[in-house]
Amino acid sequence: MMDIHVEGDEFAEDNVQKIKEKASRRKGRGFNVAGAENLEPREDKDAEYEAIEVDNDDLGPKRSIEGWILFVTNIQEESTEDDIANPFGDFGTIKNIHLNIDRRTGYLKGYALIEYEVFQEAKTALTSMNGKEINGQEISVSWTFVKGAHNKDKKGR
Repeated sequence: MMDIHVEGDEFAEDNVQKIKEKASRRKGRGFNVAGAENLEPREDKDAEYEAIEVDNDDLGPKRSIEGWILFVTNIQEESTEDDIANPFGDFGTIKNIHLNIDRRTGYLKGYALIEYEVFQEAKTALTSMNGKEINGQEISVSWTFVKGAHNKDKKGR
């Protein structure tokens, strides 16, 4: 805290000017904070850090906490839950299905999350339904959770 004593009216223009001159502007973190004098400066600001090694044997889909979740995209906006659940239900028991609805229009946002308890059922549904048509629109099916390196070809990520 700055301790400045001025005579007379505290808010006189020249007193305010004196206070402004003594004050210094500082932006950001890391400038002479009390107690920071003993901290060692970081010498490796531009150093490269080691990356965590990825086991290539462990690439592929990952189980969520409760099951295996498929991400279905390009769903026709006027589709219903039954339009999605019926074809995917042929491959096994669907544990949960989530369709996101646009509040403004009341239609689907174009994607769904479908959860299976058993990996083999989810895998069969993925391979069988990827590229199929639902309500006249070709859908795309992929795993929601995948372990491995990000696809370098994707832009905007």
